[in-house]
Amino acid sequence: MIVLKSAREIEIIKSNGKLVAQTIELLSQNLKPGIKTKDLDKIAGEFIKRNQAKPAFLGYQGYPANICISIDDEIVHGIPGDRTIQKGQLVSLDVGVYKDGYYADGAATFVVDGVTPEAQKLVEVTEQALNIGIKKAKAGNHLGEISSAIQSHVEENGFSVVRDLVGHGIGKNMHEDPQVPNFGEKEKGPVLKPGMVLAIEPMVNVGGYKIRTKPDLWTIATEDGSLSAHFEHTIAITDNGALVLTSLK
Repeated sequence: MIVLKSAREIEIIKSNGKLVAQTIELLSQNLKPGIKTKDLDKIAGEFIKRNQAKPAFLGYQGYPANICISIDDEIVHGIPGDRTIQKGQLVSLDVGVYKDGYYADGAATFVVDGVTPEAQKLVEVTEQALNIGIKKAKAGNHLGEISSAIQSHVEENGFSVVRDLVGHGIGKNMHEDPQVPNFGEKEKGPVLKPGMVLAIEPMVNVGGYKIRTKPDLWTIATEDGSLSAHFEHTIAITDNGALVLTSLK
């Protein structure tokens, strides 16, 4: 069921969202060739805990780390470990925070020195798609307005949106209704109302949209081995448009 949030609840999620953004910013400053993904995970976990919050992913359905770190063809849910970040990689950082009974969730993909023009374009188009989707998150619009806008921008630029993974409502639970696909038709889906809180998260591939699960049973990658990028914001629907909750402001 769709959960409508009070102003107080949204303020709590906004505070948590700011911590998500601060964590991603801190990780980006440490994201350099030679660092191990498990060290980035440690940095994130310690920072979140210092701020009296919990890493939302740790233990969620058995997930074994504080954050998700997905590299190159990996779309989401990459588990931090002994892998070393290399020059030329695309690295997606997905961070969730839980505090005072509420969740916030955000993600961004970063370019590690020297990627190809195609990879750079992928990152730019994916972030643009997120921002375009957020602009459609207005009270009175169908949710499909968000989905359609994201899909159109991605496909106009020659890429594909993942179909088997979607955004979601968020609040007292990490995943709530409604689902927020990155593809669809304008007049479809529930009508957006003030107080709804959504995690909008385009996942975009250079190649086809089909996915596969790696042997660790968590990491989701492109079936064809093409590069993927992922951006996400938690937003609230207001009478004046979307309020981005996972921002540094």
